[in-house]
Amino acid sequence: MSVYTSVGRDELAAWLQPLALGELIGHAGIAAGMQNSNYFVTTASGRFVLTLFERIEPAALDFYLGLMDHLARRGIPCPQPLADRQGRRWRLLAGKPAALLSCLPGTIEESPSPAQCEALGEMLARMHLAGADLPNPLANPCGAAWRQATGEVLMPMLASAERSLLADELAFQVAQDFSALPRGIIHADLFRDNVLWDEAGRLSGVLDFYFAGEDCLLFDLAVVANEWCFNHATLSELLAGYRRRRPLSEAEMAAWPAMRRAAALRFWLLRLDARHRPRDGEVVTIKDPEHFGQMLARFRLAPEALPR
Repeated sequence: MSVYTSVGRDELAAWLQPLALGELIGHAGIAAGMQNSNYFVTTASGRFVLTLFERIEPAALDFYLGLMDHLARRGIPCPQPLADRQGRRWRLLAGKPAALLSCLPGTIEESPSPAQCEALGEMLARMHLAGADLPNPLANPCGAAWRQATGEVLMPMLASAERSLLADELAFQVAQDFSALPRGIIHADLFRDNVLWDEAGRLSGVLDFYFAGEDCLLFDLAVVANEWCFNHATLSELLAGYRRRRPLSEAEMAAWPAMRRAAALRFWLLRLDARHRPRDGEVVTIKDPEHFGQMLARFRLAPEALPR
């Protein structure tokens, strides 16, 4: 979450009126993240999160906000968008589509325990199952086609070693056939800063669904494993929690090494793109791509089978 678009107090107060939340007390920009402009907003009714969508088309925005509402109504602890009396979940603010969402309790955990990885795995499977009946899902916006196209655009901007690694990995991924794997709506960005935990260490919130879309469910599990699991214990617990709700197929087991590479590639490309083609913003977070480049190289040299 970054701040690219500034919002004044008076225009925000006017925008909030149809939501009937009482007096605007204050708002402050949120610096974390990369894609949208975000603010904490406090009114007489409580604290909320305001998001201004910098590059999301209205049809996609309807899907993302509808997905969060769908999941929240099925017991998934995710932000729920507030709608006005006409049922609108977003309206223009400062020239951008904007939505106000519930603000969930909890804090980020930078060093998750095996037990927290287990809880996260179970929550991920619950999300996959809860989203199965949402009609007309959008495709993963950073799926295989995006990875190929973005890689080709970035190739001339990279140093020789990066260019060689990227070209070889793109060729490898094009050769993979994931068509037999179970598909559904995935979060696709479930990093540590998108999960909240309460004081007892229990999972209290799942945030930032603006990369969600239909893809292989295994890709989502690989994204989470790459971010959360630093040893055998945390990976084993993540998988145990996930399998408790949704068992993995033999095809998924076989595809695991290639899928972990695909997940590492996706975030390497996203961060390379932010570095080489940055956007202007008032408060902008640019994350280091080297972490995922090194992860991808490691998976290529030493593929790891999915623990049974």
